[in-house]
Amino acid sequence: MTYYKPRGIPLRYLREVKLSVDELEAIRSADYQGVEQIKAAKKMKVSQSTFQRILTSARKKVSEGLVEGKAIRIEGGRVKMIRG
Repeated sequence: MTYYKPRGIPLRYLREVKLSVDELEAIRSADYQGVEQIKAAKKMKVSQSTFQRILTSARKKVSEGLVEGKAIRIEGGRVKMIRG
């Protein structure tokens, strides 16, 4: 499990937003890598409309975490983070 949280506040004092691995992948593909939704959907083996729903949900959760100062918890599988 991976968390992103506001700096300087212990995790035990924060509310959290849960982001699935699929939601993280949708944001990574569409927003970070700039992959077209149809191509990203094929890569994830879902329809374009399903990809759009996943992406919309992910964006809402990430913005909620940032705006409200919540921890963002990534769950549902193994996540390999690459630092750049």
